Amino acid sequence: MSLAEQYIAFMTIVRKEIKRYLRIWTQTLLPSAITMSLYFVIFGTLIGSRIGEMGGFSYMQFVVPGLIMMAIVTNSYSNVVSSFFGSKFNNSVEELLVSPVPNYVILMGYVTGGVTRGLFVAIVVTLVSLFFTELHIHSYLVVVVIVLMTSVLFALAGFINAVYANSFDDISIVPTFVLTPLIYLGGVFYSMDLLPEFWANVSRLNPLVYVVNAFRYGMLGVSDVSLTVSFAMIAFFTVVAFSYSMHLLNTGKRLRQ
Repeated sequence: MSLAEQYIAFMTIVRKEIKRYLRIWTQTLLPSAITMSLYFVIFGTLIGSRIGEMGGFSYMQFVVPGLIMMAIVTNSYSNVVSSFFGSKFNNSVEELLVSPVPNYVILMGYVTGGVTRGLFVAIVVTLVSLFFTELHIHSYLVVVVIVLMTSVLFALAGFINAVYANSFDDISIVPTFVLTPLIYLGGVFYSMDLLPEFWANVSRLNPLVYVVNAFRYGMLGVSDVSLTVSFAMIAFFTVVAFSYSMHLLNTGKRLRQ
């Protein structure tokens, strides 16, 4: 295929993905706004007023970056896992695999769809947070780059989950038993400085620690982890996820019946 034809194929997949989640926006975009509002009220206002400051900021300001990133992670992930598994379930993905469209175009089309949903939700949650606290961006460049990198990483993770899932129940196993614990133990609601040295070192094995802290640095200018290390770790996990996703597509493992 020529580059122009690949671009058309790519944009076709992206448009399909965007139309899919916008068509059911009450199930894809609205729940994040409601859920995050509850987090802001409970953790930021009610509990935060008792905790006081953390990292030199009010507790509400401290948790907002983590909550925004939580919404980005879950939505980028869930969009790809649900959409690609749906295509796999109704066998329409086989039409893509036998078409002349390169596998990397197929993968990036689905990933970009997940990234756009993550960005939409990030905007919605950020606007909701303004009702509860003031936001001052420390580095717009860091914020934009980390949001894009994180969206891509977890969209790829959602793709891998979709490939291995055998039923709709399977696509909820990883978010429930893996993703949610990683999010809550990733420093969203606390600073790693509060942890004993042993548990702080254990936390560094959690990729969400680097995601949350890098984004918090972009928003507030503070981080428990070196910004360089955070970017390096996120880039590493992304390369691994992309390489494995391409391997699954190229071999057709669990895709071709």
